[in-house]
Amino acid sequence: MAGLYLEELDPGLTLKHDVTRTVTETDNLLFTTLTMNVQPLHLDAEFAKATQHGRILVNSVFTLGVVVGIPVGDTTLGTTLGNLGFEEITFPNPVFIGDTLRVETEILSRRESQSKPDRGVVRFEHRGLNQRGEVVCTVRRAGMMLSRRHAESVAAV
Repeated sequence: MAGLYLEELDPGLTLKHDVTRTVTETDNLLFTTLTMNVQPLHLDAEFAKATQHGRILVNSVFTLGVVVGIPVGDTTLGTTLGNLGFEEITFPNPVFIGDTLRVETEILSRRESQSKPDRGVVRFEHRGLNQRGEVVCTVRRAGMMLSRRHAESVAAV
């Protein structure tokens, strides 16, 4: 699997993910309407012209999804048992249609489970940046990760 196991996710490790994503008008329109967000700031160009930004803002929950999604291939693909929760989410700068997002992930902490030796908990910080290098989203979260030792022992059976 492409993901990393518990033992490979050392605190302080920072990964700069190669995958990037340009946000389109269709992305924002579909996501916003599918999630029933009727905020005109995300849907109505005329309304958005009169705001401080002068244009449509991309739905922040879409931004969050991209920032958490891009790292999957490099961090948790096939090696996670699930997301345990989000601790802190910030959006220090807006995302606009046409922005290209990239993500960096830092491992904040890791601990082995006391009750289940095949797993442990890793705390991640994902930082989403636009094409100008401005941070547009920071999210801290915890994930339940598989131990390589357990995966190797299962494979040997």
